[in-house]
Amino acid sequence: QVQLVESGGGLVQAGGSLRLSCAASGSIHSINTMGWYRQGPGRQRELVAAATDGGSTNYADSVKGRFTISRDNDKNTIYLQMNSLKPEDTAVYYCGFSLGIGPRPVGSVNYWGKGTLVTVSS
Repeated sequence: QVQLVESGGGLVQAGGSLRLSCAASGSIHSINTMGWYRQGPGRQRELVAAATDGGSTNYADSVKGRFTISRDNDKNTIYLQMNSLKPEDTAVYYCGFSLGIGPRPVGSVNYWGKGTLVTVSS
């Protein structure tokens, strides 16, 4: 089992920045892909960014150039640096870890955190 705890959400004005953190514990040696997902009001959960254990990263087109996923292996933590935030980035952000390799669709994620709310005001 893997436990995930997100933090760092909050209220920010459009154009601002936030950094989300996801602390992992448990059997993380089995994890091959770490991702950030989000679910906005009235919308389905979607992949935002993913990083594989091999070092590759992928981003949704809507966040490319603005968001960066990174990891600190010593702290068993992944981060999502979000810059130039827009009102449409408002969502609950979840970290999702997967046993599979590469960006995983929502239905293929093995472990979820409880999420952290990001609200971007215009």
